Amino acid sequence: MPRQLSHLGFSRRALLVAASFVLGAIAFGGGAAHAQEPLKIGIIGTGKIGGALARHWVKAGHEVFVSSRHPEELADLVKELGPKAHAGTPREAAAFGSVVLVSVPYGAMPQVGSDFAKELAGKVIIDTSNPSLSRDGPGAPEWQRKGAGVSTAELLKSTRVVRAYNCIPAASLAGQANRQPARIAIPIGGDDATAIAIAERLVRDSGFDPVLVGSLAKSREFDLGQPLAQGNLSAVELRAKIK
Repeated sequence: MPRQLSHLGFSRRALLVAASFVLGAIAFGGGAAHAQEPLKIGIIGTGKIGGALARHWVKAGHEVFVSSRHPEELADLVKELGPKAHAGTPREAAAFGSVVLVSVPYGAMPQVGSDFAKELAGKVIIDTSNPSLSRDGPGAPEWQRKGAGVSTAELLKSTRVVRAYNCIPAASLAGQANRQPARIAIPIGGDDATAIAIAERLVRDSGFDPVLVGSLAKSREFDLGQPLAQGNLSAVELRAKIK
């Protein structure tokens, strides 16, 4: 079916947009009660990005599991967030969530994929991480060449990766949710329409507007240093820049 539609002039991005809209409507608009069901979200890497999103998502009614190799260091955050927040190890976070946020130095991504393969299998994975030449070792040039989205999917052995939140400054993520008069846009990319719809919901719930750029391969266009990696645009402004 996708190949036949492409002959009729439909682009892959257009198909993803349509599919995510339909699935989002089914998943979250089919009934008021269902639309309000909270998600369980595991967070691997609770730095400034993971911590800010934990706060936003708990405020929206979701349940989060923040993690660290030293979970006791997260006690204050859990106390702040209340009964919908838990803390433990990265393995426990991966097991807890139906959605797992991975927000780690990119050099750790191969180990995340190796250590938590069982726990991550079949989960929706939101990837915020950026490969850095100065920090992430000899794999960084190849990860950048391929694009972080494609590389993450390979390293985590998952087709349900959605790239998001990688090009917004942590300070903006923490302090500019629901910006007025127009919310900040978060570019996203993925290959699984259901995963995209869930990521779009969570972006909205965090106080920002999701803008689907396209597939994981297309998400390279908002890797750091690329044309769409701008963390202060509105959805209208960002869509105008997508080619």
